[in-house]
This record gives sequence, C-alpha cells and structure tokens, in this order.
Amino acid sequence: MDISVIADAFDAWTDDALGWISDNGNWIFDPLRTVLEGTYNGVLWLLQLPPFYVIAIIGALFAWRLINVASGLLAGLALFFCAVMGLWNETISTLALVTTATLFALMIGIPMGIVAGFLQWFDRFLEPILDLIQTLPPYIYLLPAIALLGFGPATALVATFIVAMPPAIRLTSLGIRMTPPAFIELGQASGLTPWQMFTKIRLPFAIPSVMAGINQSLMMAFGMVVIAGIVGSGGLGQTIYSAVRTLDMATSINAAIAIVILTMVLDRLTQSAARRAKVGAR
Repeated sequence: MDISVIADAFDAWTDDALGWISDNGNWIFDPLRTVLEGTYNGVLWLLQLPPFYVIAIIGALFAWRLINVASGLLAGLALFFCAVMGLWNETISTLALVTTATLFALMIGIPMGIVAGFLQWFDRFLEPILDLIQTLPPYIYLLPAIALLGFGPATALVATFIVAMPPAIRLTSLGIRMTPPAFIELGQASGLTPWQMFTKIRLPFAIPSVMAGINQSLMMAFGMVVIAGIVGSGGLGQTIYSAVRTLDMATSINAAIAIVILTMVLDRLTQSAARRAKVGAR
C-alpha cells in the first residue's frame, strides 16, 4: 500500500476545507479582523501619543519602584537608546503588538486556568491541547491565519495570541490548586461562601503564579515578534525580516538589539511584580 496516497488525500482535504472556510466565513473573519486591528491601532495610538522620552521616563520610574534605582536608570537609558538608533516607531509598534496579543491571551487564558484549577477533568482535557500548541513550530499558526485574515497585524495578533495563551492557563491553574488545605478548611469552618473562598483565600495564594504566567506569556509573545514580521505585522519583526532579505546586517542587528532591550525591560518589571505579589501573599 502506498502511504503517500493517504498523505496526498489528507493534504487535499485540508486545502479544500481551508478554502471552503475562507470562502464562506467572511461574516466571521472580517469583523474579527476589524476588532483585532482596531484594538491594535488604539493601543499603538496611545503609546505613540507621548514623546519617546516620556515613555523612557515612565519605564525608568516603574523599574525604580519595582526593583531599584540602578535598574530604573538602566531601563530609561535602554529605552532612550532605541530612539537613538532611529527605531523608536518600530519599537513602539512591537510593544503595541505584544501588549495587545498578551492582553487577549490573558483575557482568555486566566479564566480558563481558574476553571481548570477547580475542575480536574477540564485540566486533563486541556493538557494535551496545550502540549500540542507549545510543541508545534510557532510559524505554523501563521499559515491558516494568513488564509483567513490576510496579511497584516490581525494575523500576527492571532498567531501571537495562540503562542502566549498556554503559560497563562497552566500557571493560573497551578496557582488555584496550590492553596494550602489548611486554609481551605479554615474558610469552610468560618462559613465562607464559594465566592468568598475564591476571593479571600484561593486567589491571594494564586496571584504569584498568575503573575508568573503573565511574565511567561509576554516572553512567548516576544518570541513570536520576529516570525510575525513575515506577514507584515510592522514593528521590529518586519524590520528584521526586511533587513535580512536585503542583507542589511546593520539594520537587522540594531532591530535585534531593540527587541532584546524591550524584552529585558518588560521581563524584569513583570518578574519583580511577581516577586512582590509572592511576598504579599505570605
């Protein structure tokens, strides 16, 4: 038996199914694209509103308050350096893309993680799906998104959303399950309602894990930035992709440095926020 016949039949079925969805699903995908791009454009407009030095100062103040004075100075100088390299607009576009995709991922991922933390069967149901999402190469998610949403920020947002969601679900679910039994028994003995049990006992213990999930979602989103440049997402990812195509090594290196700066600043800020949440939960 020729196994290639089965593979060819499966490929043909997949292409036909995707083509049918693309032809008949405009009533879903056109409004979805409008919502995604509208949200992205709104976040981008908000971030572009102040001058670059205001954003750098805000970043420095956050780092100072969450970490220390030295980290604040370094964060401010690092963001200022992105503007010195002439890549401030691209940096802000990347920040808007990552922020928007991560917000969407958290809006879906955190509630799903809470449910999975309470319902063990739902957690077991999600686990192989999340394993599959995190195992497949990230660029795989761009292919169907291009067919359904076309080129542009909407496709990049969908692919980044898919990649960023699993850590939020996993770590939120873990946080809900980490509540010490003694505190649950104390709440039950005190006559707390299920909602009070959640808000006053389970949620405070889960917050450090949820914050860690937010940090990991951000990092996964940044990992998708360069790949998303292929679909015309704008920002530093598209700058790197265009520079590589034209062998403009200087521009690609500058854009890579800007991505590293932005990633490190947000990583340190969210890690520090997670540590503070952990200390506050004790």
